Amino acid sequence: MADTQQTSQHPEYPDEIDAAVLKIAGVVILGVIMSILDITVVNVALPTFQEEFGSAADPLAYSHVAWTVTAYTLALATVIPLTGWAADRFGTKRLFIVAIALFTAGSVLCATAESINTLIAYRVLQGLGGGMIMPLGMTIMTRAAGPKRMGRLMAVMGIPMLLGPIMGPIIGGWLIEDASWHWIFLINLPIGIATIVYAWLALPGDRPEPSESFDFLGMLLLSPGLALFLFGVSSIPEKGTLADPRVWVSMLVGGVLMLAFVWHSFRPEHPLLDLRLFRNRDIALAVIIMFLFVSAFFGSLLLVPTYFQQVRGESTLDAGLLMAAQGIGAMVTMPIAGRLVDHVPIGRIVPFGILGIVVGMLPLTQLTATTSYWTIEIALFVMGLGMGATMMPMFTSALRSLRPHEIARGTTLININQQIASSVGVAVMSVLLTNWLPAERLWYAVVGSWQQREIIPQIGGQDVVDGLLADAAQAFANTFWVALVLMLLTLIPVAMLPRRQEEVPEDTEVAAPPPMH
Repeated sequence: MADTQQTSQHPEYPDEIDAAVLKIAGVVILGVIMSILDITVVNVALPTFQEEFGSAADPLAYSHVAWTVTAYTLALATVIPLTGWAADRFGTKRLFIVAIALFTAGSVLCATAESINTLIAYRVLQGLGGGMIMPLGMTIMTRAAGPKRMGRLMAVMGIPMLLGPIMGPIIGGWLIEDASWHWIFLINLPIGIATIVYAWLALPGDRPEPSESFDFLGMLLLSPGLALFLFGVSSIPEKGTLADPRVWVSMLVGGVLMLAFVWHSFRPEHPLLDLRLFRNRDIALAVIIMFLFVSAFFGSLLLVPTYFQQVRGESTLDAGLLMAAQGIGAMVTMPIAGRLVDHVPIGRIVPFGILGIVVGMLPLTQLTATTSYWTIEIALFVMGLGMGATMMPMFTSALRSLRPHEIARGTTLININQQIASSVGVAVMSVLLTNWLPAERLWYAVVGSWQQREIIPQIGGQDVVDGLLADAAQAFANTFWVALVLMLLTLIPVAMLPRRQEEVPEDTEVAAPPPMH
């Protein structure tokens, strides 16, 4: 009845996903796949960065190379608050093309890095472009599809978008093994150029409406506050303590600035980040659930390829292939969940997804240096099933509850929450793993020995190496226990999700979609 009513009121929104919407979806998918590929490729490359930029005399700690991931997500979180205002000011099409171009340029620069710190700096530039891709893509798709078709559209988009997590580790491993690590960034160049051309031709030419004044004070409080706070959190693995001035001073100043922003954000009519959206129960629950879920899931996502390479001695390509089980699991459930969310209450979908992740993660808390690969692969597949039934339904439910004028602000709020959670998760898992791993120089010697397929005699022989590998596997298992506890905590807010289908707000249907050229 609701679909019929909507169609009669606004024939611009047909009931089914039509060719015009699919054409726009193709642009967004290309951009999102590129950014997801980049994240998953770098995850597999962390041990390679340790070897390429470190040495036995001056080993690089895992927590240091993890900054190649953290710096990227930190830059994402910093630039996302600008996206809602900039989309209104310059138009989503222009801004999307600029974001892709900046991301592509950053990728090329990453390939030229000659030290780990230079690579980290270029990853920041890359993140400034990547931070706008997802919220802009979500805004473009929500406007094009209309609220009633969001679940079905996510189902259509789900499988191609999952090619990133599946193919990223495989492509990354293959490129590192058969070419060099530089190509994991250079691969973005042809994809970026193709996306820019496709976006120019396919995206509708929206009319910028700079009706909102820019919140300069909010910008001066939020972006530096976020950057400083996440810098402090992400420095914990490297410093190994909260007492280091670089950690606590950064976190303190950043926290004060963010608290000042919260106080300020309720004063202007159009704040940089619209915290008034938390009055929407769906948005508030989605933000809480996504923060806990992303911290646990994406924080632990770094661990598995590193375990395969450093404890089991697998090549980067084999580690990438072994990671594919997780993406395949998500590919199974994501389209199903995307279709269900249009007809089934969110509170009857997401709990099963979270429980699936918990069940899958439990065997990983028992990792040893000889754990059966079948056990690990089944665990990753089940975790993927759970992720596919969690992420898209949460995004869809939150976005569908927004009114047209709230879409850009809502996507900004959801995405910045996700990036903060990812940075916190990576920092927490990195510091725990670093602190639980064996002594740094001995461990570096063992890791380096895998490349020559021989044990370095100077460290004490086979028995010593076996003991170090056993200790390292226990460090990974302990870190997965922390991720499991975080995932269990997610069940508390998940229990509050609605178990009855809720109506889309009436004025969500007022806005017509952008013209299709």
